[in-house]
Amino acid sequence: MADDMSDSHAALREPGLPTGRGRKFLRQYELVERVLAYQPDADEDRLNRAYVYAMVKHGAQKRHSGDPYYAHPVSVAGILTDLRLDENTIIAGLLHDVVEDTDVSLDEIRDNFGPDVAELVDGVTKLTQLEHLSQPAKQAENFQKFILATTRDIRVLLVKLADRLHNMRTIGFMPKQESRLRIARETIDIYAPLARRCGLSIFAAELEDLAFSVLNPEAREAIEKQLASLVENSTEDIERIRNDIDSLMASAGIHGKVRGRLKRPYSVWRKLENKSVSFQDLGDIFAFRLIVDTVDDCYRALGAAHRNWAVIAGRFKDYISVPKPNGYQSVHTTFRGPGNRRIELQIRTQEMDEIAERGIAAHWRYKNKSYGFDAEAARAAGLDADQTLQAIADMLNHGADAEEFLEHAKLEMYRDTVFAFTPKGRLVKLPSSATALDFAYAIHTEIGDTCVGAIINGVERPLRRPIENGDVIEIVRGPKVAPPANWDGLAVTGRARSAIRRLIREREEREMEAIGKQMLRQGIRRIGLDPLEIKFAQLASHAGYGSVEALLLALGRGEVLVSELLKEVFPDQATSVDDSNRHVISDEETPSLVAGEELTPGVTLHLSECCSPLPGDRIVGVHMPGKGVEVHVIDCETLEQYDDKPDMWVDLRWRAKAQTDVLGLSRVMITMSNERGALATVCKAISDASGNIVNILVRNRTPDFFDFQFDIEVEDNKRLTQIMAALRVLAVVESVERLRGETHLEGQD
Repeated sequence: MADDMSDSHAALREPGLPTGRGRKFLRQYELVERVLAYQPDADEDRLNRAYVYAMVKHGAQKRHSGDPYYAHPVSVAGILTDLRLDENTIIAGLLHDVVEDTDVSLDEIRDNFGPDVAELVDGVTKLTQLEHLSQPAKQAENFQKFILATTRDIRVLLVKLADRLHNMRTIGFMPKQESRLRIARETIDIYAPLARRCGLSIFAAELEDLAFSVLNPEAREAIEKQLASLVENSTEDIERIRNDIDSLMASAGIHGKVRGRLKRPYSVWRKLENKSVSFQDLGDIFAFRLIVDTVDDCYRALGAAHRNWAVIAGRFKDYISVPKPNGYQSVHTTFRGPGNRRIELQIRTQEMDEIAERGIAAHWRYKNKSYGFDAEAARAAGLDADQTLQAIADMLNHGADAEEFLEHAKLEMYRDTVFAFTPKGRLVKLPSSATALDFAYAIHTEIGDTCVGAIINGVERPLRRPIENGDVIEIVRGPKVAPPANWDGLAVTGRARSAIRRLIREREEREMEAIGKQMLRQGIRRIGLDPLEIKFAQLASHAGYGSVEALLLALGRGEVLVSELLKEVFPDQATSVDDSNRHVISDEETPSLVAGEELTPGVTLHLSECCSPLPGDRIVGVHMPGKGVEVHVIDCETLEQYDDKPDMWVDLRWRAKAQTDVLGLSRVMITMSNERGALATVCKAISDASGNIVNILVRNRTPDFFDFQFDIEVEDNKRLTQIMAALRVLAVVESVERLRGETHLEGQD
């Protein structure tokens, strides 16, 4: 029974695959015979020519194992025949390295083997390493370009996965441990999840285990020993369970085949890591797979199992009714078996089983007398090849840099799935722990960009609430596009996070332009000229910028100093600048960024922590290059360090809307009596005066008094004045003082 309990996701066939000096690899006729076995009308001569072409072009090149290099592309092609891919994909597997590693050009491949093969080889060819980038950036940029190629033709991904699988099988021959670790980490972070995203569990499981054996060989060996011991001690129980399943199905008139499955070492390791349980407590190390004839038989078998065994609550999953995003379909249930073991039973048809192991590759077949990918059958099975990687590829449209893209792509690939519905009944598949904001972005980017709330199952819920299976979600939209506040806690999918960062980048650029425009106007006035009489387009051209917007953006970001620009363009006026009145604010003459151009708190407008400005305070801005404008109260001591830097000053005043739309954070020191109930009395007074306490810190304590530092949210300085007055009349309060120049709270009590 030990052999029967080996994982059904076992390694692909390896007859003759090279793993070191002396091992034979697939001969020419063996490879051709494999293709002809499932595609009898394949061009035998063309396959033979491609095999010989790869041998000749790679010539005397050797691998680290000592095998001739062409053994690698031959082996990759052999792996692709196990997926029963079309003739062009097999030829692309044979030729996938010739452009990078030999003097062959894509034009030559196109002339000899046709444009389809050339396109596939071009997509799979390893990307030129960018020497000026860091290693993480290399990996990220290559991955970004690779995703673009795979979205054009899914076969590019399949060839690349076969290439990585064979490289992982022979990774032990790589001489440098550093290289082995890097490739294994890349495999487990990127390629295995990509394989699983396409339903290729037959690839993903082996890639994970091979990488695991490199990254943590001690843990893998320990788990293998535990698994071997468990199988040895459980042979009789396993055999009894299999016989019981056979007998039960026979009595119910259901024809089916029972196979055992033992969890793979890496899968066990992930469970031990994520669930913080011991090996003995894992409940699904053993599983049985029942393959039946029809979907109806799947549910009949499930009913028979539930009638006869003690089913464990909460362990039933129906992936036939709602398939996984990669097309996986099966019914799962778990029951108590002999020895009080938890046994998982997976019930599926033969076609479902094939799709479970080969995923998208299971849909290569004859249709209309030609052999190729059957997109219609794939969609019917719940897997659309055109959309398999679309959620990842969509992030490219959001303008993320390569490393940010890679971060989001990993998030997108790794998570399990929950299913929710729109009010009209459209099914939306999302990663587990996804929120309503993720749901909005999954429907459409524009809906996510304007999302301000969610109604879940008829009740208004916070956007941060995790979605549960079966939720019906209606998205409430606002009138304009805006990045949500505290979005880090609202979105977990790569697609949503990438889209929100795009919004923030776009808003930053608009606001940096506004800052640059304001600073340029102030600088022009400071040298005695009227901004309305200056042609900004000529200024931009003189400074070497293609547009006014580009110049203003550079000024806003601090890449160009206003004083240097004006000194170059207006040398006579710029040498006689009077800065004595730079703090004076005139509503008529000085456009105000807070009052006029709209800046976003936390994006390009930052209320300083040292003086905590409130609406109603007289304020001034300090331009911090690359960050935006930092807002200070006009008498803040911090401003002294910028006295000799006139280019950094920005005149500001509050918008009228700030009185109702903005909550500022004020900081006060309250000295109160050390008596029972004093703190409660003070907190109640603040609340009654419409203040919201954010933080409290004990700054000093004596037998008679406490000094408390309070951070209080208020809409303006008038409200703060009212709160302080309400506190001063309390018998328990000795004094109240608004703090200036204090550092952020370092703790909370």
